Formats: sequence, C-alpha cells, structure tokens
Amino acid sequence: MQVHLAKADITTLAVDAIVAPANSLGIMGAGVAAAIHRKGGPTIQREAMSLAPIAVGAAVVTNAGKLWAKHVIHAPTMEDPGMKIGVENVRRAARAALLAASRHAFDVIAIPGMGTGLGGVDPVDAARAIVDEVRAHRPPKPSTIYLVDIDDDMIDCLEEALRTASG
Repeated sequence: MQVHLAKADITTLAVDAIVAPANSLGIMGAGVAAAIHRKGGPTIQREAMSLAPIAVGAAVVTNAGKLWAKHVIHAPTMEDPGMKIGVENVRRAARAALLAASRHAFDVIAIPGMGTGLGGVDPVDAARAIVDEVRAHRPPKPSTIYLVDIDDDMIDCLEEALRTASG
C-alpha cells in the first residue's frame, strides 16, 4: 500500500472515495463534511441521512454528487453534531473508513484530518491515530491512500506521524 501526504482540498480530488468525518445522524454541518456537502451538493447528505444512524466505528458509502471523487465514505467521529470526542473515536472512524474502502474494493482513497475541529482532539493525537490505522490495515484495497488537509498544522502532524510510525 502506498501512502501519500498532500496539502489539498479533499473536495477537488479525483479518487475512488473521499472520507467525510461525520456524525451518526449523517448531518454534514461543519468542517470537512460541510465542505463536501457544499461542493458536492445536497444529494450526498440526503443519502447519508437515509442510512443513519451510523455508529462511531462504522461507515457507510454514498454517491459523491458533483465532486470529482466517485464516492464518499461517511465515518462518524461523534454521535451528535458538535460533540467533544476522544482520540479513540478518531481511531475507530479511520478504521471504519478503511474497512469500508476494502469492502467496496476502492483502489484510491483520500482521508482528511479528523476530530480536530468541533471534536476538540489534539491534531498530534488525531494524526497518530489515523496513521496507526493506515499502517495496521492489511487488506489489498485500498492500494493508495492520500492523507490530505488544508491546514498546515495538521499536515505537519500527519507528516510527523508518518515519519515515526511503526509498520
């Protein structure tokens, strides 16, 4: 598996699937999820909400609306919108997103920083949790993972986590 790091707007990537850190209700109201909803159109949120509730530690796949990506993997980091969460929720969401990508045989996916906005998780801890889950993932798909964010601090944290990760 190849892992790439990029400072990029996840909504502009032409990949098999992008990950939307969400809530269990499928409401895409803040952060990365809101950007995906805004640029991809309301069909993404409607489909996600029709599949709710989505447990933290689970993920569902929807269409990607008007985005370049083909699909959106909704991986809740919190039950209700705006909740403060712990880093374990980020870990569970990352694992669920990777398993959903594998189940759907997505070859190339993009994962943003998760849980650091409204969730309140320290970016260093969130980056470490995401990278640990990526490194532990063994199924043949996805074969390429882009870790992306628009925030320089999150990119630095992901880069450090990749540099110091075992596996």
